[in-house]
Amino acid sequence: MTGIALALGSALLWGTGDFLGGLQAKRVPVLAVAFLSQAAGLVAVAIWVLASGADPPALWRLGVGAVAGMGGIIALAAFYRGLAIGTMSIVAPISATGAAVPVLAGLAAGDSPSALQAAGMATAFAGVLLASRERHADAVRAADARRSVVLALCAATGFGLFLWLMKPAAKEGVAWALLAARVASVSLLAAVLFARREGELPAARSRLGTIVLVGLFDTAANAFYAAATTHGLLSVVSVVGSLYPVTTVLLARAVLRERVRPSQDAGVLAVLAGVALIAAG
Repeated sequence: MTGIALALGSALLWGTGDFLGGLQAKRVPVLAVAFLSQAAGLVAVAIWVLASGADPPALWRLGVGAVAGMGGIIALAAFYRGLAIGTMSIVAPISATGAAVPVLAGLAAGDSPSALQAAGMATAFAGVLLASRERHADAVRAADARRSVVLALCAATGFGLFLWLMKPAAKEGVAWALLAARVASVSLLAAVLFARREGELPAARSRLGTIVLVGLFDTAANAFYAAATTHGLLSVVSVVGSLYPVTTVLLARAVLRERVRPSQDAGVLAVLAGVALIAAG
């Protein structure tokens, strides 16, 4: 039960952090939200590494973690932008289909997906088609809805690559792998912000506290999930942890009063079911 409780905690923290991050991205530049939240997470992960006292892993593992971090931050920026311009109840579940990427990578390497994973990918694909069929009388809103789905799929690909690369990166220590990923992601965002010279960071000053909270939620969720894998069966905790979009959807409907058509609701449920099946496989 401890593993399930920790995995549930990670799902709640991830989902809440995603909701808050998407909400801030509606009001301030996406790059500022991503940079400040990742920087807060970097500080938290650095403290985690120091407190653990663990020796650093092989250099190549840190390199893989850094690559994962760069892919992950591109995905996160796309995700926040999608949440900002689209319907959170649609964007969040679609982004979770990145769980299929490691399975597809294994398939390309000669592995065979399990029956559950194959069923999950088919179910998730059908769900994406249903959920993404939004109708808006306003042409601008309709275009934003289409772009948000594309951004969600881009985010799913990036998050999936992050999950795939983090497996070998974290083999000798989760904390060190996350530290390498956060150093890379913060460095990449800092370089982009410096090159743009458009003053995104000052615009986020009034919302700094909430944005920092987003980064702390994400880091805490990673820690909860890592702990869950040591207290329960991976096949169980991965399914529970993968349900984080449920939290985002519930918050979006409770706080933002988002409403979607019945067919889209069915699509969202199909996507979540598909993600759970992929994780269970």
